[in-house]
Amino acid sequence: MRNPARAFLLGPLLKGVSRSFYLTLRVLPIGMRDPVGLAYLLARAADTIADTSLIPPGQRLEMLLALRAQVNGAADDDALLHRMAVEVAAQQTHSDEKVLLESLGPALAVLAQLSESDRDAVREIVSTLTEGMEFDLRTFPDESSGQIVALREFEALDRYTYLVAGCVGEFWTKMTWAHIPGTLKGEPDTTLNRGVRFGKALQLTNVLRDCGKDLRIGRCYIPSTMLDPFGLSPQDLLLPKHSVRAQPLMFELVRKTLDHFREAVEYTLAIPAHSVRLRLACLWPIVIGLETLLLLVDNDAWLDPAKVSKVKRNTVYQVIAYSIPVVASDRLIRGWTGRLMGRIENRLGR
Repeated sequence: MRNPARAFLLGPLLKGVSRSFYLTLRVLPIGMRDPVGLAYLLARAADTIADTSLIPPGQRLEMLLALRAQVNGAADDDALLHRMAVEVAAQQTHSDEKVLLESLGPALAVLAQLSESDRDAVREIVSTLTEGMEFDLRTFPDESSGQIVALREFEALDRYTYLVAGCVGEFWTKMTWAHIPGTLKGEPDTTLNRGVRFGKALQLTNVLRDCGKDLRIGRCYIPSTMLDPFGLSPQDLLLPKHSVRAQPLMFELVRKTLDHFREAVEYTLAIPAHSVRLRLACLWPIVIGLETLLLLVDNDAWLDPAKVSKVKRNTVYQVIAYSIPVVASDRLIRGWTGRLMGRIENRLGR
């Protein structure tokens, strides 16, 4: 029987802050739910700290690094947790995120109760994810400065997508091996690499979808070495009228994203057909990600933050409903994802 604090954290609070990801968590095999859910909560708390723009970046970075140390077993620091609750939680407009920050003490206590292997895995993934947040805080200017900084090369973007999402595919794979041994078919190195590329596919999709919004807080994840051949600067991308001019650049990144999604499909098909829950947990984000890319390549105003290529809730429900009769068939999964990729590629002009 779970204790009340653990039940609240990994039940109502997790549902409140994870939104659509909660659907994926609910279909996971029972043994995976607690470590994956707790990792999500701790990473979400860290992300909230990193993104609270009313607090100076240097102060956010200090708290982020301190929280990472706490996750990794540093001596309890009640003063730090109180500071986060007072300084960061007070700035939150969403009550669930406020409650999460005020619940870091119990969350760290739940972490200590996990098995040693699960605890180590959660610490590793939260540490890597906070490296990605640290990268943001050290690389980009204060959101209110009016300045924009672009990443220099695609390698920096690729590394970033690993830190904030590719590592999640890695973690997910290790959790599957630990809790459902023998489930994932294939060579371990190949499977792990596909898991990483799965996460990168989702993050590159987010980068392209949110480009207009990110530019307005000074962050250009599209590398300058990719902008230069098109005669574009990060400042140019602020103007929605340049959406069409920058479309070939977006198409180039969509092609790279599709290559990652192909590996994500292979990752999913490496799960036995009878492991329905685990397959669904992989299939949903793939299809929703591909639906997002389809909206994106058809959006001639993709840089306009008022016209974000976001999949509607009704479409998400349709994806969930359609996935049930499809999930156990490799042929049907390949057909569904292949049709979506084909539509995207037709728009790209292949």
